[in-house]
Amino acid sequence: MAFCLVSRPCLAADGDPWLGQDKALHFSACFMFAGDGYAGASVFTKRETTRLGAGAGIAVAAGAAKEVYDRYSGGDASLRDLTWDVVGAATGTMLSWLVDRYLF
Repeated sequence: MAFCLVSRPCLAADGDPWLGQDKALHFSACFMFAGDGYAGASVFTKRETTRLGAGAGIAVAAGAAKEVYDRYSGGDASLRDLTWDVVGAATGTMLSWLVDRYLF
């Protein structure tokens, strides 16, 4: 019930759609950062938890930094963009782990 009270209604002509082209860019950029972070950490450590943390941390930090930049530079900061950043980071990190685990 609290969620219904604080959520804003969805408008027919929403300026920030969930499946817009910019969402694909947010997803793919964080996906790439997560994979690069995981691979970069593998040079320094064999611990999977450290690799997972590095991949996810770098990707989420990059996505959050972009939203903070948008907020203070007059751009359009969006929680939907941040959501796609997190989804891309999680997908990239898990795919990197799966490749590392089962192919190497």
